[in-house]
Amino acid sequence: MHLEGLNEAQKQAVMHSEGPLLIVAGAGAGKTKTITHRIVQLISAGATPQAILAVTFTNKAAGEMRERVGNLLGMGELGAYSTRGPLITTFHSLGARLLREFSEEAGVPPAFAVWDRDDSSRALKKILKEIGYEDRFPPRQILSAISRAKGDGETPDDYLADHSAYKQTVGEAWKAYDAMREKEGALDFTDLLSRTVQLLAGRTDVREKLQARWQYLTIDEYQDTNRAQFDIARLLAGERKNICAVGDMDQCIYSWNGADIGNLMSFERQFPGTRIVLLEENYRSTQTIITAANGVISKNKNRYDKRLSTQNPTGEAITLFAGETERDEAFYIAREARALLGSGVTPSEIAVLFRQNFQSRSLEEAFIAEGVPYRVLGVRFFDRAEVKDVLAYIRSARNPASSVDFSRAAATPSRGIGATTLEKFFAGTPLAAVAQKKIDAFRSILARIRNATETMPASQAVHFALKESGLEAMLNTDDEGKERLGNVFELVAHATRFDALPPPDGIAQLLEDAALMGEQDALEKREEAVSLMTVHASKGLEFDAVFVTGLEHGLFPQEREGDDRDTEEERRLFYVALTRARKHLYLTLAGSRLKYGTRERTIPSAFLEDIDQRLLSFAEPQERLPTIQLL
Repeated sequence: MHLEGLNEAQKQAVMHSEGPLLIVAGAGAGKTKTITHRIVQLISAGATPQAILAVTFTNKAAGEMRERVGNLLGMGELGAYSTRGPLITTFHSLGARLLREFSEEAGVPPAFAVWDRDDSSRALKKILKEIGYEDRFPPRQILSAISRAKGDGETPDDYLADHSAYKQTVGEAWKAYDAMREKEGALDFTDLLSRTVQLLAGRTDVREKLQARWQYLTIDEYQDTNRAQFDIARLLAGERKNICAVGDMDQCIYSWNGADIGNLMSFERQFPGTRIVLLEENYRSTQTIITAANGVISKNKNRYDKRLSTQNPTGEAITLFAGETERDEAFYIAREARALLGSGVTPSEIAVLFRQNFQSRSLEEAFIAEGVPYRVLGVRFFDRAEVKDVLAYIRSARNPASSVDFSRAAATPSRGIGATTLEKFFAGTPLAAVAQKKIDAFRSILARIRNATETMPASQAVHFALKESGLEAMLNTDDEGKERLGNVFELVAHATRFDALPPPDGIAQLLEDAALMGEQDALEKREEAVSLMTVHASKGLEFDAVFVTGLEHGLFPQEREGDDRDTEEERRLFYVALTRARKHLYLTLAGSRLKYGTRERTIPSAFLEDIDQRLLSFAEPQERLPTIQLL
């Protein structure tokens, strides 16, 4: 039954069980279906569910796989922490799980906190100020350098050995950052991977135990793996080499974040005897869109020779619009979106993609003027201030060493505990009687919250923290505050999924989930609004109608002075943008664009030349734009 509805290539991949397998899955070619049916086939052939490990990159993708596998097996929905079925998780969640299970062998605290990127950035901001480099480099730039270096297996000493000013700064900040992190009993995102590699490589007993536990390994989005993720996969596969890698070199768009396309391209060499299966039938897009996408990506050299095909209808021509300015472009998009809504397309099935975030300003102005509902993708639920405030109370209660969480919680609601008091408190300097009284009162609140996390189900503990902290009373005062309070109650609702775990395990898993959520892993249901987002954020998504904007030389493909960005990656990014569309595809550009305060004449993107002109329909310029009265 689980082989029904599969094409011949998908069946070949599903039926392969022993030895290395590389599935090169084109955009919209049923990758997730193939992975989940193969897992079910392994179980049908005699593998125990617990012997199967599947790893992907986002919680959203892992959740979808668990749901599909559970339904195919007749088990219903498999939770993230269910022991009934195979383990389907993300790389970072797997790292956190293994480091907690083998904390002694890994040399990490068993109850370590996980710093998200905001936590890490705030820590580095403080460090850069202390070492006198706060005006030299942004904290996020230093964090990116540290994260990438860790992922490549480098150390602070490697950076300090280079005498360039930049590497000296990174090395010095990195050492101080690691010292602060260890003092507070925390690991950051990259530690979850690098420390897992160290554990697997350095402890034969742990490695062999895990190789015996997971006899069948699947790695999704293999083209996006970095050095550490590759090492985790290699070490877990062991001598058995029952590893299935699934990926598409044509969708490798994260090299700036450490992704190494070489991991996929060298898979046969790393795992001799590999069987390769190409999934080339696209089930998503019209023939016109597929033909355009093939024409674009065929110009790249570093790829397997594959070509998407589809049995879908030819579909309509791709619309190309060239406006005089970015404002012309934006209003054209808003009006076409409104026309699509009038034709029956729902708002959530329309996406507007841009290469750089600054492009969203004119788009938002046009959507507001035209009365078209929209949302800008990028603000994660767990990044909202009120949600982070509640989590800071819980994390500080559970980990008193965390000065980052203690400081944040102490500041909201205001308790009269200022920066000077906190600095003296953390340094162990005696405080004035009034200040000490305030600190003691605050620590009593944290103690009560800690007790709640150790005795109550996760959702009840979160609700207790919301009340005990005073945040509920602070927010429940006006309409804006009540709206923010609604977000916190959404956190309480989210925590119910961990209520089945005994305290404090449920809260621990909630905190881990919060730290590891990606930008596509929102709690909210898909809003009935047009989505505005970067092309990078759109990967893995699909829509009935897609607008790809800013197709101008220097913007898309992006070119910046001193930037050694791979031109093939820019073309892959354009390919990803095209293949998000099912039926309607619009390509837009402007003759001049205001960038960072300066208006510049533009040149059309060379990528447009890669598309057969017979596939295009040229839109007429707008006759008149509304006048926007500036306040």
